[in-house]
Amino acid sequence: MPKMKTKSSTKRRFRTTGSGKLKGNFAYKSHCLGSKSQKMKRKARGSFLLAASDAKIVKKFLPYGTSS
Repeated sequence: MPKMKTKSSTKRRFRTTGSGKLKGNFAYKSHCLGSKSQKMKRKARGSFLLAASDAKIVKKFLPYGTSS
């Protein structure tokens, strides 16, 4: 059997934690920041863990996982 391919966009956007959960970055934080509220920009710092239902979908695109 040939190897399964990893989705290129997914491997750039998500990382797996040590326990196997998926970690992602917040959206809408790259441009036009003057029109966004300070509260939104503050909450969009750092990263977040995907919900279980979303992680199930994304894990299909990452057959071999990605290191954090």
